[in-house]
Amino acid sequence: MIQAIVFLPLLGFLIAGVFGRKIGPRPSELVTTGLLFASAAMSWITFVDVALGHNHGFTPVLANWMTVGALKVDWALRVDTLTAVMLVVVTTVSSLVHLYSIGYMHEDPSRPRFFAYLSLFTFAMLTLVTADNLVQMFFGWEGVGLASYLLIGFWYEKPSACAAAIKAFVVNRVGDFGFALGIFLIFQLTQSLTFNEVFAAVPGLAGKPIHVFGMDVDALTIAAFLLFIGAMGKSAQFFLHTWLPDAMEGPTPVSALIHAATMVTAGVFMVARLSPIFEHAPAALAFVTVIGAVTAFFAATVGLVQNDIKRVIAYSTCSQLGYMFVAEGVGAYSLGVFHLFTHAFFKALLFLGAGSVIHAMHHEQDMRNMGGLRKDIPFTFAMMTIGTLALTGFPLTAGYFSKDGIIEAAFAASGHSTAAMLGFVSTVVAAGLTSFYSWRLVFMTFFGHRAGHEVPHNHTHDEPTAADLAHAAALNDHGHAHAHDDHAHGHDDHGHGHHAPHESPIVMLIPLAVLAVGAIGAGYIFEPYFAGHAYGEFWKGALFTSEHNEVLHEMHSIPAWAGYSPTAMMVLGFLVALYVYVLKPGTAQQLASAFPRLYQFLLNKWYFDELYDAIFVKPAFVIGRLFWKGGDGAIIDGLGPDGVAARVADGAKIAVRLQTGFIYNYAFAMLIGVAAIVTYFVAGGLR
Repeated sequence: MIQAIVFLPLLGFLIAGVFGRKIGPRPSELVTTGLLFASAAMSWITFVDVALGHNHGFTPVLANWMTVGALKVDWALRVDTLTAVMLVVVTTVSSLVHLYSIGYMHEDPSRPRFFAYLSLFTFAMLTLVTADNLVQMFFGWEGVGLASYLLIGFWYEKPSACAAAIKAFVVNRVGDFGFALGIFLIFQLTQSLTFNEVFAAVPGLAGKPIHVFGMDVDALTIAAFLLFIGAMGKSAQFFLHTWLPDAMEGPTPVSALIHAATMVTAGVFMVARLSPIFEHAPAALAFVTVIGAVTAFFAATVGLVQNDIKRVIAYSTCSQLGYMFVAEGVGAYSLGVFHLFTHAFFKALLFLGAGSVIHAMHHEQDMRNMGGLRKDIPFTFAMMTIGTLALTGFPLTAGYFSKDGIIEAAFAASGHSTAAMLGFVSTVVAAGLTSFYSWRLVFMTFFGHRAGHEVPHNHTHDEPTAADLAHAAALNDHGHAHAHDDHAHGHDDHGHGHHAPHESPIVMLIPLAVLAVGAIGAGYIFEPYFAGHAYGEFWKGALFTSEHNEVLHEMHSIPAWAGYSPTAMMVLGFLVALYVYVLKPGTAQQLASAFPRLYQFLLNKWYFDELYDAIFVKPAFVIGRLFWKGGDGAIIDGLGPDGVAARVADGAKIAVRLQTGFIYNYAFAMLIGVAAIVTYFVAGGLR
């Protein structure tokens, strides 16, 4: 069964990718979607059997992949509770995204290619989560990166989509370089890359130094640090996060697939899978906590002022991933995976709900051009509200159990870790900011009223400059704008503002309803298994926690104020958003006018893109141009083939001048030649 779960999406990719043009768009959609639903059904069966049943897991070996000296790599599928959880998350969200895409992409002429890419992405992710060794994990890791590049740049006719795809690919290569170095070091230390053998060798490596750059440092700490660099790139953590918002250039179903359950959660899964290594590297765990805390706060601040509905949700994803790493950094791996599990439902719901809004607004994505949509698309409004409640941690929703659990775990660990205290403070503050920007999205999109004028057809929206800040804030308050985000024009456009907003077709609404059920009930149902009284029977050793780490027990005895703090911040964020955007319109304009530099700082995403452009991009172009023009052009080609060819051409020009066409010139040249020869022999004879 596990083989079918993994390889059915690959079969769908091959059918749609190779034969899509022959069989047509509709068969391609149905085949890939049907295979994904079959894979999802078998994943739930596996989840019940392995995670909820008495099966402790299994690892079928499919074939020997490579044997090079001491390195032996088998293609094996590791199935335990952690794998079962990821199988359910990946296949469920992917199958629903496939179904949703049938409606969302129904006018795109390249549907077979789109559905082929979706299935390839899913296969790569399933390969990653079922890996039994680091090489196989790296194969899936890179496969996910390749498929994301293809999906983000699906509309390759758009320069912005191509640039976003390249940016995602390059930034991920930075993290992947660290991941690869970590794999090399693990093999050097253990002479194996198979998880069971590596984990068995790790305790004996605790405290073992390695000589690096003239210093003796802890080997496992360096290995864990390098591995986490890979997770930072794939999961868009601070410093390597810049690709994530630009990935919104892809179709909305791609955004849901990448940001909900697959690519961005690969880093969280990797840290959980390699928990035996991280548990023996406390300094690396502290680094994980700090990066997660900073990311949770940073992304939440940027999300406060975004106007593109998809970018708001994208920065929300970035922030929530920070929560997951905070949990793993303090040793609460199960809570990190629990939030990954619940987050998949409500974040996919929000992205697909945003797609339904964009569909209703004829592919308008700027929230300033929206407003009052709750009457036009009531079902989408209800689904988006459920997703928002879950994201903000409303009591008894999925996010309430997982996100609040992470905050409580961080506080429980803060007594013996400064990094954990930073994690607690950052996540509590981020909870309030999350509530504010989430409800800001709801109020700007579904409340108030829309502009009464037509939106220009091809007028693309650019972020406001400093001169436009106050004006932008005013537009935010009243739901008016003259900007149009042209993300889907020329591909699957349904109009340009000439028709009233309309509810999406049923094929797009069914996935919303299914995900809403998970957003409401996933936390309440599964909390005892992930972090409660059934923890041991559920995980069955799939996650490793040292005997000194009691955070899961200590979190139940923290002070009441610490436990209620995330809920209080959630309520505070809601009330502030209600006041600013519903009860007192104009407040945002006043705040933007009062703090223009802060507003611009957040609007420009802390200037990371500009900073990286100045530090890395422009110098890279200068160096590249120097080597191109100076090194390759002037030196190599100038002295090499181009130089030789030029000298031959110069000689040919001189020779051509001798060909005058007059007989007396040729006779004169012959006489000169005869005279020269005679002179040579006479001079030689005189010696």
